[in-house]
Amino acid sequence: MAVREPRVVRFGNFELDQRTCELRKHGLRIKLQQKPLHALNILLGRQGEVVSREELQRSLWPDGVFVDFDHGLNTAIKKLRDALGDTAAAPRYIATVGRQGYRFAADVQEIAIGHADPDSTTVPIGAREPQSERNNRRRIALSLIAASLLLVLGTALLLYRRALNIRTHPIRSIAVLPLKNLSSDPEQEYFSEGLTDELITRLASLEGLRVISQTSVAQYRESRKSLPAIARELQVDALVEGSVLRSGERVRITAQLVDSNDRHLWAESYERDQRDVLSLQNELTREIATNISLSLNPDEREQLAASRPIDPEAHADYLQGRFYWSKRTADDLKTAIRYFEQAIARDPNYANAHAGLADSYMLLSGYSAAPRNESISEARAEALRALQIDKRLAEAHVSLAAIAQNYDWDWQFAETEYQRAIRLDPGQANAHHWHAECLAFQGHFDEALHEIERARELDPMSLIIGADKGVILYFARQYWPAIEQFRSVLQKEPNFPRARVVIGAYEQQGLFKDALSDLENWERLDPAMSMPWVWAHRTYIYAHSGEQARAQRALEQLQSLNSKRQIDAGPFVLAYIGLGQKDTALGWLQKAYLEHSPAIAGLKVDPVYDPLRSDPRFKELMRRVGLAQ
Repeated sequence: MAVREPRVVRFGNFELDQRTCELRKHGLRIKLQQKPLHALNILLGRQGEVVSREELQRSLWPDGVFVDFDHGLNTAIKKLRDALGDTAAAPRYIATVGRQGYRFAADVQEIAIGHADPDSTTVPIGAREPQSERNNRRRIALSLIAASLLLVLGTALLLYRRALNIRTHPIRSIAVLPLKNLSSDPEQEYFSEGLTDELITRLASLEGLRVISQTSVAQYRESRKSLPAIARELQVDALVEGSVLRSGERVRITAQLVDSNDRHLWAESYERDQRDVLSLQNELTREIATNISLSLNPDEREQLAASRPIDPEAHADYLQGRFYWSKRTADDLKTAIRYFEQAIARDPNYANAHAGLADSYMLLSGYSAAPRNESISEARAEALRALQIDKRLAEAHVSLAAIAQNYDWDWQFAETEYQRAIRLDPGQANAHHWHAECLAFQGHFDEALHEIERARELDPMSLIIGADKGVILYFARQYWPAIEQFRSVLQKEPNFPRARVVIGAYEQQGLFKDALSDLENWERLDPAMSMPWVWAHRTYIYAHSGEQARAQRALEQLQSLNSKRQIDAGPFVLAYIGLGQKDTALGWLQKAYLEHSPAIAGLKVDPVYDPLRSDPRFKELMRRVGLAQ
């Protein structure tokens, strides 16, 4: 009797068909990638023996392949265990043996199909059964067919219903967790952060997909929370996680897509020359879109197909620039400017670097004592240069809109540019955030609140977006909701400056003790930044409380600060309005107008200006900044 080679290997409720490389459970195929399947084949062939990690690595990754073996093998074994419903702590199939390797612990059988022997059936590996035992086993098997069939049909029905559930609940929201830096050099952290941000930007540009901003996912860099727990907190349907390994001129990215129920939907590893890293990001974006069944429109397909080789050093400089830009301090912004300039010197047509430089100069105008007109002029030139190179670059349109809003007071142009940026990249939280501000300054509060909520959906953990929602509520005279919103931000970060607008809400409600208490906290936590506004608010509060002598002393402190270093006109406007000296307040407002002070943008809506609104000089100023009532 001829005995044919085994075609199917069975263990527990699973079968591995070695002809088709398919893993089945109760006859239903289980999706599993090539590396985990290969590892399973090796372990099954050595059932009961310890297979060392080195043996598995050599078999899975031949010599010359660029990979982090430990991470790759751990990932393959984890995926294999997930597919089998197995755990390292209580293994049924794959046992970890110290630091040596792995052992397949379950009984394994071959299913041999012999045309010459109609009684061929399951045979344990390493043994051959007598005919009588085989006949007995056959009778037992036949008697169990009916029950087994019912079980298989029940399982199939359950899986079918789950599949229907998945199809009726498509993935339309996603978060990209910080890509792990597998380099031993902590100085390479900026590289993994930068690639995470770029992947988020590409995914966020796809229509119909909500992608959480990097500022909200950054907190999960060292988190031990489970993926489903993170998905629940961020309110997303799926997560992307992975790692980056940079070595010389090569870069390797490993990524996987997991849904909110911890089901692995897709995983892949990519290795490229650093010059092709932008093409790699586009390929990764297309793969994720495909695996969540997201249809790309022609413009999106064209955008993801378009990429050019990039100088690796220029790209590294750009990522460093964004790393420091995100820290939002004057010194860090100056460092960011140096890196963006280095990137442009290496590659003058690098549009993203020009946009980064524009963003840095624009923010620097509000974070340092540098003349505002100089930094804004630089920001405008760089944003325009970025758009000359790439007219579809959304972040450059956002930069131009912010300049038009905060410096030019050209509200129509700002609206046009924000809307253009949102059309190009509907998932950019910054565009929705600043557009909300623009709408609020014009008094369109319902639209502004809608836009700020859209920004919060995209970046739910952002402190500045949370604080600016409070500002919009304050402008809309919804003081108690504004106070609650500011308090929620200050609970997360007591030293967050923008949330100090809560002091104005307290003042409008006559809660002067609360306002003074918050001023003391602000002064204690951030004396360098807070002092002009601390003395201005104290002047306002003491004057409204009938304590004129204390109000005058507070004003003298503000004047003393100005004699040592020129400060913005905004605090003086507040102080003199509090004292009821309208002529002097209007004089300082005129100075603020000439200096393009940030205080001017809120003329139409800030309650603090209410005592001046009937004055013709105030109305004329409103007309000049395009906010006439």
